[in-house]
Order: sequence, then C-alpha cells, then structure tokens
Amino acid sequence: MAENENGADKSEEPTEKRRREAKEKGQLARSRELGTVVVTLGGIGGLLISGGSIGQSLIAVMQGSFDLPRATLLDESAMSMLLVASGLLVLKALLPFLLALSVASIAGAVSLGGWLFSGQALALNFSRLNPVSGLQRMFSSKSLVELLKALAKFLVVLLVALAVLCAYAEDLISIAKQPLETAILHSMEIVGWSSLWMACGLILIAAVDVPYQLWDNRQKLMMTKQEVRDEYKDSDGKPEVKSRIRQLQREMLQRRMMQAVPEADVVITNPTHFAVALKYDATKASAPLLVAKGGDFMALKIREIAQEHQVMVMESPALARAVYHSTEIDREIPAGLYLAVAQVLAYVYQLRQYQAGKGRRPDPLRDVPIPADLRRDE
Repeated sequence: MAENENGADKSEEPTEKRRREAKEKGQLARSRELGTVVVTLGGIGGLLISGGSIGQSLIAVMQGSFDLPRATLLDESAMSMLLVASGLLVLKALLPFLLALSVASIAGAVSLGGWLFSGQALALNFSRLNPVSGLQRMFSSKSLVELLKALAKFLVVLLVALAVLCAYAEDLISIAKQPLETAILHSMEIVGWSSLWMACGLILIAAVDVPYQLWDNRQKLMMTKQEVRDEYKDSDGKPEVKSRIRQLQREMLQRRMMQAVPEADVVITNPTHFAVALKYDATKASAPLLVAKGGDFMALKIREIAQEHQVMVMESPALARAVYHSTEIDREIPAGLYLAVAQVLAYVYQLRQYQAGKGRRPDPLRDVPIPADLRRDE
C-alpha cells in the first residue's frame, strides 16, 4: 500500500479533482518502451514501403560517384552540383521512410496518456536539484524497474545480434562477393528482418511496462483518508458545488416523493397550486405523515400519480395550504391539524367502505377546522 511523506497509508482512490490537477501538471502514465516499439514498427513499415527505392538510389549514387571523368573530379562547381543532385536523390527516396518515422514518433508519444502540453512540467523544480532526493530516486523501486528494463533491452539486442549472425552468417560473408546492387538489396533485407525480430522482443517488454506504468501512476495519485476529507471540505465551500449539491438533493427528494405517492391514504389539493399526500399507519406513527408535497407543476404530478394508483384525491384548499407550509417531508403533521386531518381520513375510509358495498354513502365533507396560527391565505 502506498504511503505519503508523513507515512500515512494512501488507501483511497484518487478523486476527479486529483486526477485533473495531475493532468495539468503533466503527471500522466507514459511508457517509453511502448514509444520505442511504435517507432521501430514505423521504421519497419517505412522500409517495406520505400526500401527498394532507397536501395536503388544508393546504387545510383555509388555507381555515379565511382565512375567520374577526371575533368569532373577537378571541377569544383561540377562536383558541388553532383553532390547536391546525389543528396536530393537519396532524400527523395528517404522521404517516405522519414515520414513514417515522424508519424510513429508522434503516435508513440501519445499512445499512452494521450496528447498533453503542460507548462508546469517544464517549470524549474528546485527539489530535483536536492542531492538527498536524487539519492532517494537512485535507490527507489522505480530505478530498479528502469534497470531491469535496460537489462531486458540489452538482452533483446544481444539475442537479435546472435540470431542474425546465426541465420545470416553465410549471407554476411557472401555479401562482399556479390555485385553492388545485389549486395545493397540483400543488406537491406537483413536489416529489415533484424528490426522485425528486435521489435518482437521490445513488444514483450512493452507488454509488461504499460501495465506497470498505469499501476505506478495510479499509486502516485492515491490519497489518504485525510486528504480526501480535506478536499471535500474545500470543495463544499465553493458556490457552484453547493448549488450542484442542492440541486441533486432536490432531485432525490422529488424522486422519493413520487415513489411514496402510490402508498398514501389521501392527497389533499388546493386544488391547483398545492397538493399534499398523507399516510397514516397507527402501528408505526402516532400521527399522519406527510410523504409528498408540491406546488404548481409538482402538485399536478402528485395528483396525476395519485389518480393512476387509485389514491383518493380531495379538494380542501385551507387544509392543503396549512399542511404544505407547516410540515416537512416524512414528518408528522402538527397537533393543531389532528382534528382536520382525522375528519378527512374518516371520510376517505367511509367512502371506500361505500364503494366496496359495505356501508352507506358518507355526507360531503364540509370545511374542516384550521387553527388561526396554521392558516395560510396563499
């Protein structure tokens, strides 16, 4: 488990803010081995595309350079023109190869971590000049990993060289006896196959290095519990964060209210501006609970959901306003409204009995008593 400078365990996943700050500082997972593989493969691709033309250009330059008249050799301007022409000929043949290398270099740089330019990464950091920190880096686990990778690359180059010597021993000896054109093309073939074998070995190293770099970068970003608490404390003080939290809380409350409406005993409306949903379970609470309330659009949604689930909807403007303004969600109604709500619930119970054919139709409910201190005009 990672530890910070104070020895505290970094057991917490990095927050989005921590990741964003690390990216701004250029602290991304990078793999030089992966970049080396991509560049090597790009070079091999470039040789496959332009190897023949490069070989032909070299042959033409050599043939032209080794068969010059004496007068041309003694003429500086003629030799200069010949040198420029030979250089342009070789450069033209090399362009596809150089272009492939350039594209591969860029692709290798952004293949892990993406494209990023960070001015902070270029800034002078005096801590890097600290000899104590330098010694710590020299004997760190990262230095050990880099040493192992260097040894692995050395072994790859050594094995490829031995493989080339074993596979092409006779060819390498016979190249000196071959005609110039054949020798150059044969040499380029050997170089191409050698590069391909080397790339295969480097791919194995990169396959180990990429997961390690991702893991190592994640370990560097890990946070202690105290760092997470401090970050959340700092973030909570920002107005935009507070606003977002309040918005999420409102959305969660609205979803919970809409889910509770089907379980309500009655919905009391204003009838258009307010709606409150009440539920009474004598085994769980001493008074009816307010499970949902809303104004305007939310009031309309509460009524719609209640009607969809056959919850009784009653119009009692004064009671709806009183409950709406005096009671919070999931709280019992105040004692001053007990009598009014009891009359409503009794009416609802009698009406359900009547609809089930078990009693007479109850008399219409008149205005229920609302205490003056709980009455609201709007």
